[in-house]
Amino acid sequence: MSFFLTRRFFVLLTAIIIGLVVAFFLPGWLAVVQLGLGLLVALVAIDAGLLYAPARGGAGHVFGRRVMGDKLANGSDNDVAIYLENHYRFPVRTETIDEIPHQFQRRDVLFRAPIKPNETTVINYQLRPVKRGEYEFGAVNVYVASPLGLVRRRFRFDDSRMVPVYPSFLQMRQYELLAISNRLTEVGVKRIRRVGHSMEFEQVRPYVTGDDPRSINWKATARRTTTGNAADSLVVNHYQDERAQQVYCLIDKGRVMRMPFDGLSLLDYAINATLVVSNIAILKHDKAGLITFSHQAGTILPADRRGGHMRKLLEVLYRQRTKYLETDYERLYINVKTNIRQRSLLILFTNFETLNGMQRQLPYLRRLAKDHLLLVVFFENTELREFLDAPTDTTQDVYNQTIAEKFAQEKRQIVRELNRYGIHALLTAPQNLTVNTINKYLEFKSRGLI
Repeated sequence: MSFFLTRRFFVLLTAIIIGLVVAFFLPGWLAVVQLGLGLLVALVAIDAGLLYAPARGGAGHVFGRRVMGDKLANGSDNDVAIYLENHYRFPVRTETIDEIPHQFQRRDVLFRAPIKPNETTVINYQLRPVKRGEYEFGAVNVYVASPLGLVRRRFRFDDSRMVPVYPSFLQMRQYELLAISNRLTEVGVKRIRRVGHSMEFEQVRPYVTGDDPRSINWKATARRTTTGNAADSLVVNHYQDERAQQVYCLIDKGRVMRMPFDGLSLLDYAINATLVVSNIAILKHDKAGLITFSHQAGTILPADRRGGHMRKLLEVLYRQRTKYLETDYERLYINVKTNIRQRSLLILFTNFETLNGMQRQLPYLRRLAKDHLLLVVFFENTELREFLDAPTDTTQDVYNQTIAEKFAQEKRQIVRELNRYGIHALLTAPQNLTVNTINKYLEFKSRGLI
């Protein structure tokens, strides 16, 4: 059905009904009310004729189209545009309802826009998915009304379309562009001061003002000073970051990673961070790999940096799901021991809520740290922090904050306990996970630890 009556019609009809009631007591009004009813019927017929008249040249009166990517990025704001074209001879008022997937649970996708004859308007809005998977879009419903505004005609476009939601490739591209243009500091990545020459020698080049005098290559300089000015013959060693190091992200898929924050699970935060860190590692000429684990063996993607590796990594991360059982760290250690022969940086994304919970896994973490550079990344309970910052008005509030402070202190104690055994630890809020992890990776590179 494409024919609908508008609110304006029902307001006028209500006025006529009231007029008929009044005419029952004042018979003189009856003729006026009847004239009004006839005029309303005539206007509705004219309005319907305008909207349903044959289109010129066989084209549709209104054209609509939804424009969006082939896939959506999880946890990011994805742009969606609806293009509308008016082929009527008169201006129209439109109400557009986009049938978005039920996962979004939004009721505000109704957009009103006037369109002049033979003109186009664009409606822009954003969708933020919080779960990976397949999302089914319905039709774009466009309700068109003429200047009379008594009748609306519905047009439907782009009926039924499935769009997959992948880990946040938009975030990955953002960091990639900033890394290429050396602007990572704009998103919070720190500039790391390099200590010594923990880098690979690349070439010698002429000395310029500002170079470190300790980098002067005196032997090469001596060979060049046989002729010409000695000051102009100074050459320095030029270094580059050590390359082809292996960076593996180990993602815990156990029940501890099901905890939500701002709609996303901790697993999804870890997956998005893994995608970005792996891409940054490849841009730094390192190799990126992946191991997922839970109570059973997960996916193993060997470290690589060849073309197409990021696409393969994206597809693997898209399929990951959390489990309900406790994670088996012994199985993780066996997988790492079997599949990673070269000393590598292991970034372990997990979550420890208690010190006892971490200590149960500490023997396996120590074994991993013996053969590799291990960074354990786990999460702050941000809701607990908000609770601690709230004002206390009663004794009960003080008691609750004391218990909350105990849990927060235990998280910090986990960091100190891991550091005591030579294991690097990063306690971070979920929203800062990506930036903080990149900072740690760049710190390790600058210190020559990998």
